[in-house]
Amino acid sequence: MTTPYRPGPPPVGPRPGPPPGARPAPAPVEDVGDARHPAVDAAVHAMINAEALSPADQIAQYEAAYETLRETLASIDQA
Repeated sequence: MTTPYRPGPPPVGPRPGPPPGARPAPAPVEDVGDARHPAVDAAVHAMINAEALSPADQIAQYEAAYETLRETLASIDQA
């Protein structure tokens, strides 16, 4: 009879990955002229600004951006 797999304790110490603040800057967006939508731009900027917030506040920002994007896409589909 085999025993079920049980994971060990979580590792102690710093988590792997780049140090805070070492993220590369996002790639510049190519000029799309009049094809931009103000609501989409606002949602994208809200997600970028959420990086500086606490995790709980980030979730609220991401949910609000999701709703904005969902509503915008729905309105485009109806047009």
